[in-house]
Formats: sequence, C-alpha cells, structure tokens
Amino acid sequence: MNDQVTAIARSQEQVLQTNKVIRNTYMLLSMTLVFSALTSGIAVLTAAPAVHWLLSLAIMIGLLFAVSKARNSVWALPLVFLFTGYMGYQLGPIISYYLTLPNGGSVVTTALGMTGLIFFALSGYALTTRKDFSFMRGFLFVGLLVLIAAMLVGIFFEISGMQLAISVMAVLLFSGFILYDTSNIIHGGETNYVMATVALYLNIYNLFIHLLHLVGAFSGDD
Repeated sequence: MNDQVTAIARSQEQVLQTNKVIRNTYMLLSMTLVFSALTSGIAVLTAAPAVHWLLSLAIMIGLLFAVSKARNSVWALPLVFLFTGYMGYQLGPIISYYLTLPNGGSVVTTALGMTGLIFFALSGYALTTRKDFSFMRGFLFVGLLVLIAAMLVGIFFEISGMQLAISVMAVLLFSGFILYDTSNIIHGGETNYVMATVALYLNIYNLFIHLLHLVGAFSGDD
C-alpha cells in the first residue's frame, strides 16, 4: 500500500515538474522570439552587413556551447538572450535582401505566417495528444547530417535546383524536430527549460529561413 502511495506521489510530482518545464519553456521562447525580432529589426534599419558564414557559424557554436555549460547557472538566461539576439541580428541582412525585391514584404510576411502556423500546429498537436515521438530521433539525426552535407556541397558547387531541394528538406526536417523536441519535453527527456527553449528556437529559426527561400522562389522574387 505504501509503495502504491509513493508511486502515485512520484508520478504527480513528475507531472507537476513537466508542466513547470513546459510553462517556463514557452514563456522564455516567447520572450526570446520577441527579442530576436527586435535585433533583426535593428539590423534591417541600420542596413547591417552579413557576417561571413564561417565566422557566423563559429560565433553561433561558441554561444551554444556557453549556454549549454551555463544551463543551470545564473548566466543561463543572459546567454540565451545574447544567443537569440545575435541570431536575430544575423537574420536582418537576409530579410533586408528580400525586402528589396518586388513584393518582398509579402514574401517575408507569408513566410513568417507559415512558420507560426506550422510551429503552433505541430507543437500544439504534440502537447494535446501527448504522443511520444522519440522514435523519430534516429531519422532526424541522419536527416540533419544529410542536410548539412547537402548545404556544404551547395556552397562549393553550383547545382541547378539544389538550393530549393535543400530548403524543402529543411522544412520537413525542422518540422519533425518540432514534434520531437516538444515530445521530449513532455516525456521528461529534456528537463532544463533553457535548453528546451534553445532547441525550439533553432527549429523555428531554421524553418523560417527556408520557408522564406521557398516562398521567394515560388513567388518569382528569388
């Protein structure tokens, strides 16, 4: 009898802890997205130049490493905002490019709306159904490796239609990551809301960039 009571108490405690992580994650995610939009807007208004992709990648990896190391310290939140603010600022030159194209404002707005719709639909589905999408882990990991390899090939070689194929693959892949990462939070695979926020933020960020490319291409502006 005592064992059953203890098991029930632990189960309830786990549910409360999971709900707390979910609540904190989405609250922090909302704030970082707003902050990222602000720094992106500043970059657009100041016509900030794009940083070389190698330097940008090095800074991004460095900030991610710092966030991961400080995940349980008082530095975690400032580093998350530094990371997302930097990512937003880096997004500025990309948005500026599309805004200079005919119908560019519509392209950016459409891509942003599609990103929000996909995220809320998939994340909401995982939250309401409580399905376990951990089975997708291996597929997503392999898909990410393939995507990175394809992007590297695309940088050094001009192959017709490859950039569009990469963007289609990325949209599908990061949509899958939204399901997986949301499920991972629900089922206790990720108990640190800072790292959960970073994971979902990166999914949204990459989804938006590749939807922007696709919408621009199919609207004839890219």
